[in-house]
Amino acid sequence: MPNTDAEALIQAYYEAFNAKDVEGFLGLLTDDVVHDVNQGGREVGKAAFRAFLERMNRCYEEKIVDLFVMTNADGTRAAAEFTVLGVYLESDEGLPPAEGQRYSLPAGAFFEIRDGKVARISNTYNLNDWIRQVGG
Repeated sequence: MPNTDAEALIQAYYEAFNAKDVEGFLGLLTDDVVHDVNQGGREVGKAAFRAFLERMNRCYEEKIVDLFVMTNADGTRAAAEFTVLGVYLESDEGLPPAEGQRYSLPAGAFFEIRDGKVARISNTYNLNDWIRQVGG
């Protein structure tokens, strides 16, 4: 996959995320997608990713802005840097109570790409910064 295709895939990934297009989003993933959750565990498969998205959409209203995508020459790896603009809607397990707090969080992600789809995603952001912003 040329790196321009990889960049377009990652752009489409975040466009689907911003649109809350769960089916479109999941269509960009391999069936055995690996998701390394920031400061959490590793989840495998589309069913696990669907459950993650459902929790995210219930607890958070988020939009990705200032997206910058980088890829390697053969398009098998990509990285993205961006800002998450969000509102904390519903309390998430193990985190401070939700009261509609707004936040702006610098973040990044690393991707493995296989057969034109995302095969692995590892997200990273400063959880302590987020907790500080929501008043935890």
